[in-house]
Amino acid sequence: MPLSPKTVSIIGIGNMGGAMAANLLSRGWAVQVCDIDPAKVGDLQEKGALALAVPAQAAINSVAFVVCVVDAAQTDAVLFGPDGLACMLQPGHTVMLCPTISPQDVEAVAGRLAALGVHTVDAPMSGGPARARDGSMSLMVACAPAVYEQQAGLLQALSGKVFRISDQPGDGARTKLVNNLLAGINLVGAAEVLALAARLGLDPGRTLDVIEQSSGQSWIGSDRMRRAIAGDYAPRAHVTLLEKDTRLAVEAARAAGFEGPLGARASQVFADAHQAGLAALDDAAIFKYLQDR
Repeated sequence: MPLSPKTVSIIGIGNMGGAMAANLLSRGWAVQVCDIDPAKVGDLQEKGALALAVPAQAAINSVAFVVCVVDAAQTDAVLFGPDGLACMLQPGHTVMLCPTISPQDVEAVAGRLAALGVHTVDAPMSGGPARARDGSMSLMVACAPAVYEQQAGLLQALSGKVFRISDQPGDGARTKLVNNLLAGINLVGAAEVLALAARLGLDPGRTLDVIEQSSGQSWIGSDRMRRAIAGDYAPRAHVTLLEKDTRLAVEAARAAGFEGPLGARASQVFADAHQAGLAALDDAAIFKYLQDR
């Protein structure tokens, strides 16, 4: 696959990264991918992506290098590890950070990259794989104005909902943690009331029909609880992801001197579900955890 001015490298092609890569390929971008799972790489090769064995093989003339791994440790490894991107990045290159990690970790990464003359786009995402695939997911972007303009084409290709948060990397992460804490609270609340409905002898599906047209509606509640009612716990977003995200959000809140009534409790529910053996399931399994109590 010849490199072009629209070449982008994506490191980490799980549910979200893989969907982003498929979206870009469908829009005519040249996409290079790297992941520890050969099957995921093979699937995207069939769609036209170029496979990289290690992040350091990413093309020097990529428009941007998108990091779409799970956590801060993986982010550090793919950037600064033995086969990481940092060994080939040149001044003027741009790294886009999409994982949900702490604002402090984003700021630390941005500082290390800035020392190399490399720009950072703090761009956590939200909406799930289906929305990432069709380009309708949300991106919460924090970066310097000139970098934002430079990467506008890529950002618009990835997302029809690009929110310009600020000029300071780290603020995207803060926004994502606020959002995901509410997502976690809403999911635990939806799972709790439907588990209660079942205990009261109500039909959970019919109850959810009512909720979806009434004041209790939430997107994540509907999305996850429809799957839960059907007994479908195949992982789209593992329990461990919202466990991590809500924990980071609560830590950020405490660091800011804020203690709310719901966030820490919701976060503990995800941790408890993990300990109950549900870590590898979709986070819809919070319903199963509460129903079985």
